[in-house]
Amino acid sequence: MSSNNKKTTQRQGFKTNEFIVYPAHGVGQIMAIEEQEIAGAKLELFVINFIKDKMTLRVPTAKIVSVGMRKLAEPPLVKKALETLKGRARIKRTMWSRRAQEYEAKINSGDIVAIAEVVRDLYRSESQPEQSYSERQLYEAALDRLSREIAAVQKITETEAIKEIEGALAKGPRRGLKPAEEAGAEEGVEDEAA
Repeated sequence: MSSNNKKTTQRQGFKTNEFIVYPAHGVGQIMAIEEQEIAGAKLELFVINFIKDKMTLRVPTAKIVSVGMRKLAEPPLVKKALETLKGRARIKRTMWSRRAQEYEAKINSGDIVAIAEVVRDLYRSESQPEQSYSERQLYEAALDRLSREIAAVQKITETEAIKEIEGALAKGPRRGLKPAEEAGAEEGVEDEAA
């Protein structure tokens, strides 16, 4: 019996068919729990499928804490992420390369609120200036992570989740800022980076 209990503890309450969040890849689904013998030791593995990326990972159950795998966010946390989208964008006046690294770290943290901050900070409405290619890529990556998790939690499609995210973004304070003010702020950033 004791070995069985130990296994359950290692699994941290994760079960087959459950959707989870794996920081480096986003939402995945536990397809199976396998046992493999590696160098004479039995190892229990979660088989996790990331449908969107057509990728399957095998993660030792003992490692899930260290890789930061977690259960889907509870509805109150999703609500907090959606509220975050309505907040004012916080754009640090540092060089883009440093900001990009920070955004990437937030996206890969697997923290739904941190990911929402990236979506908020990089969001551009129709009336705003074009994004650079790298800004766009990070925005898309963050939006993708956020919409997949919201879709999984609320049991809706990703398209519906994206609509919900865009609806929250549209309620933000900076939409409809006078283009001149926006441009002025942008120029300030450029000068400092130069």
